[in-house]
This record gives sequence, structure tokens and C-alpha cells, in this order.
Amino acid sequence: MSGNHYKGNEVSCCIKYFIFGFNILFWLLGMALVGIGLWAWSEKGVLSNISSITDLGGLDPVWLFMVVGGVMFILGFAGCIGALRENTFLLKFFSVFLGIIFFLELTTGILAFVFKDWIKDQLNLFINNNIRAYRDDIDLQNLIDFTQEYWECCGAFGADDWNLNIYFNCTDGNPSREKCGVPFSCCTKDPAEDVINTQCGYDIRAKPDSEQKDYINVKGCVPQFEKWLQDNLTLVAGIFIGVALLQIFGICLAQNLVSDIEAVQASCDLFCFQLATCTSFTRFTGGLQPSTDPTTL
Repeated sequence: MSGNHYKGNEVSCCIKYFIFGFNILFWLLGMALVGIGLWAWSEKGVLSNISSITDLGGLDPVWLFMVVGGVMFILGFAGCIGALRENTFLLKFFSVFLGIIFFLELTTGILAFVFKDWIKDQLNLFINNNIRAYRDDIDLQNLIDFTQEYWECCGAFGADDWNLNIYFNCTDGNPSREKCGVPFSCCTKDPAEDVINTQCGYDIRAKPDSEQKDYINVKGCVPQFEKWLQDNLTLVAGIFIGVALLQIFGICLAQNLVSDIEAVQASCDLFCFQLATCTSFTRFTGGLQPSTDPTTL
């Protein structure tokens, strides 16, 4: 320390602005997802009747936008503002929150591997609950249709699972025109057709099983999902490892920045203490300097 100038530890600008830039993208994307979710609920009248959120028997896909967007918004806000303002509380919150998400992902992966049969049963139950609510929500209907088209499947374990839906079941008292049928997304695709025939699944399940396979995909979505995982195991594992490494990298950068900030604060406090001590000593001695007058010697 010379001339009362402070010179000590410094916060790494590279780490600071990298965390800021990376998280501002997450923050904006999170706001966009939440905005899309709110807009979808507004279009469906959910915002004017909040109690209707729990009325749907199956999954409302809007929840995916709200939950994912909310998590991204919170993480992005904490990381972005924490780095920009050098706020150690927000940076520590960012690290802990990101660590909790990583731990939950790791735990879920381990449990899914250990309890494969239980997960399979829960997936079957989940799909069947959504089959029952197929006509209750347009977003859920689109999600089921996309799933059945993408994996070329029908129902959880077969087309007969559509008996669970009041519009498609084969009971004698069912007045629906879709009785004993399946959604169009179960139908096999004809490359020559440019326009989707939404009535291709009518009365299909009234035919013998040997004939159904000529018109619809008879395999269930649970077996098809398992087959897809096996065929794309390397890709899925690579994505999970990449996300995990990205999270660990984010935690390490945030902790590094917290350490830099705390080191600077500690150095500044020490400098201020030393400066205050010197000032107090000068005032105590009255600012006297040693005399050089030979007559006083």
C-alpha cells in the first residue's frame, strides 16, 4: 500500500460476463415460455376460472411450459443479476438451485433404472389417464396425436386401450360415431395421401385383429417408447451427460465468481481497516514530524 491507493484481488471479468450472458438467454427464454403458457391458458379460459386447472383428468401440456419456463426464469434471473451486480447471495442461490436440479435428475435416472417395471406400470397408468381425457383438452389431444404418429403406436399397450375413452369404447350404449374406433393418429400412413383422413380410424376395432394391422398401428406406445430408447441409447445418454456437465460447469463458474467477490471484499475491508488505523494514529500524534532544527538537539 503506497500513497493510500488500494491494490488487491480483482473479480474475473471473463467469468462475470460469461455467466451474465449465458443466463440472460435462459432468463428471456424462461419469460417466453411462461408467456406462451399464460397465453394458452387465457385462450382456454383457465385464467378466468382458476379452479378449472385441476378439472382435467389427464396432463395439461401447458404445465410443461409453465414449470420449465418458471425454473429457467428463476435460474436465469439469479445468475444474470447475481453476476452483473456481484451479488453473492443470488450467485449462491443459483449454485444451490442448479445443484438441486442436478441431484434430482441423477436420482430420477438411478430410480428409473432400478425400478424399471414400476416405471413401466406408472407410464401405462399415465397414458391411460390421458386417453380418458383425450377429447377434454385440445392441447392434450394434439400431444397424444403427435406421440402416436411419431412412434407409430396406438394406446398404451394396444388399440383396445381406447375402450377407456367414452367416445371410442365399444359398449352397446355408446351413441358416438367414433364407437369402436381409434383416433386418426393411430392409422398407418399412405405416402400417396397429401391430406390426412381424420375418419380413417372409424369402426376399425370392430374388425378382426388380423385385419386391423392393415389399417392402424397395433403396437402400444409403451413398447414403442422402450424400443426407441434402446435404438437411441447413445444419443439419450449423450444428451444427459452433456446437460449434467453443463450444470456442473455452471456451478463451478458461479462458485469461482463468489470466491473472487469475497476475496475482493476481504481485501477492501483490510485496506479500509489499515487506512482507518493510520488516520487515527496521525490524529493521535497531532501530525508531528521529527524536528531537524540543530538548536533543539
